[in-house]
Amino acid sequence: MASIQVHPRPTPAERHDGDIEIEVDEHLRDFADRIEDWAAARQAWEFTVHEGHDFGRSNNVEGRLLFAEGEQTSSLAFRLDQLDEVTDTGDELVLRFEEREGIAKLVVATLHGLDVHFFHILTFT
Repeated sequence: MASIQVHPRPTPAERHDGDIEIEVDEHLRDFADRIEDWAAARQAWEFTVHEGHDFGRSNNVEGRLLFAEGEQTSSLAFRLDQLDEVTDTGDELVLRFEEREGIAKLVVATLHGLDVHFFHILTFT
């Protein structure tokens, strides 16, 4: 099992203030790395990982993807274990959630913000 450094959840006061290490499945760490790499290369984007609410458990990581440019701000908060796939196309970052029978929820991060698709039919060629 891999691990990832995350910001602690801001509760309660007696908890550790610095980053903490949480064990995660290897593919979840790969997803987080892919998102971080994509966001780091773009000035308007930021990606952070935080401890989830399920203290002491593996895969307890929440991701926050933030876009801020001019007067527009968009954000997305999700648990890493909700992700089925993360694809970096170069211009876009495609996050696929909850795929069932060829239908999924997608979030597409672009240079200009987020596009959200709650009912996306996947096509395979």
